[in-house]
Amino acid sequence: MNTKNLVALSLLVGMGAVLHAVVPGFFLGMKPDMMLTMMFLGIILFPDTRSVLLLGLVTGLISGFTTTFPGGLIPNIIDKPVTAFTFFALFLIVKKFRKNIVSAAVLTAAGTIVSGIVFLTSAYLIVGLPGPFTALFAAVVLPAAAVNTAAMVILFPVAQSIANRTKLTKVTISQ
Repeated sequence: MNTKNLVALSLLVGMGAVLHAVVPGFFLGMKPDMMLTMMFLGIILFPDTRSVLLLGLVTGLISGFTTTFPGGLIPNIIDKPVTAFTFFALFLIVKKFRKNIVSAAVLTAAGTIVSGIVFLTSAYLIVGLPGPFTALFAAVVLPAAAVNTAAMVILFPVAQSIANRTKLTKVTISQ
């Protein structure tokens, strides 16, 4: 992993941290996790195991420190690496179609749902949930999937353009 990739990944994580910190909690202390979009974008741009591990761990720590969910640190630390590698596996499975905006959007929606399930399950087992699992899933995870998907549709072409112009990655992304 070279310095240019680390800088790009840290910028994505930093932008995700700002988005995660400013989005207010709206249902029983939970909020949509905008940091996931940046993590997914980082995985798309740098699809290698070391980058995925780094993104998952750092994103989990920062999300945990900025969460409004009571006792959400440990569930975030569990959730993000699991989600990162699940997203990476799905990304590798759809190899033929992974370089377009539609697959990035579908993968983002699926990844956000996986993240929500892992987070809620681990929170339930570790600290308990402030409400029923299904209510939290319907009120927070599904809207977060929609918001993250819309954000990916907007950010993906921008990231694609920057990556192609700066030769940031060796992955060529086409629409």
